[in-house]
Amino acid sequence: MTGSLASAGPLGAPVVAQVTAIEASLFAFVVLTALFTALARDVLAAVIIFGAYSLGMAALYTFYRAPDVAMTEAAISAGVTTVLLLLTLAKTTRLDHEAAFESVNLPAAGAAGLLFAGLMLTMGDIPAVGSADAPIWSNPDVTQWYIAETYAETHVENTVMAVLAAFRGFDTFGEAVVVFAAGIAALIVLHREVFA
Repeated sequence: MTGSLASAGPLGAPVVAQVTAIEASLFAFVVLTALFTALARDVLAAVIIFGAYSLGMAALYTFYRAPDVAMTEAAISAGVTTVLLLLTLAKTTRLDHEAAFESVNLPAAGAAGLLFAGLMLTMGDIPAVGSADAPIWSNPDVTQWYIAETYAETHVENTVMAVLAAFRGFDTFGEAVVVFAAGIAALIVLHREVFA
């Protein structure tokens, strides 16, 4: 099963983005788990479904050739966040619900549907995975500059690490602050002073 989204290339020629069966399956899985997470009445069920959603996102990132983002999603969102939520639930009272899912708030669902439709309208402008028209390939001077000049500028042999730690260091620092804050929150929830 393959579908296609057409977009105009730099010379006006249509570029067709093929959607593979794997990609469509992962996308459907992520959307369904996100909906079930939002609608689940039982908090434990919502946490478990959210963990599955995060694993689906990690698989999708892997499919889109972003293994660093996939590992972060799997480790932090599917792993650490799910464990912290389960530990928090273990220390609280769990309420039993007769209904499995919340009733749908129609205005909120309508607003979410409009947002989703608006986002889908932009899909035609996104180049296909591996397309020669993707910005990273259509502007090789930038890519080649990073490959050629990274070591001279940063004295770091791994180009990816140099980009993360030097060229976008403030962004990486912000991410480290978030992880540090999550660690402090975990210590507070677990009533501990140190990780052991």
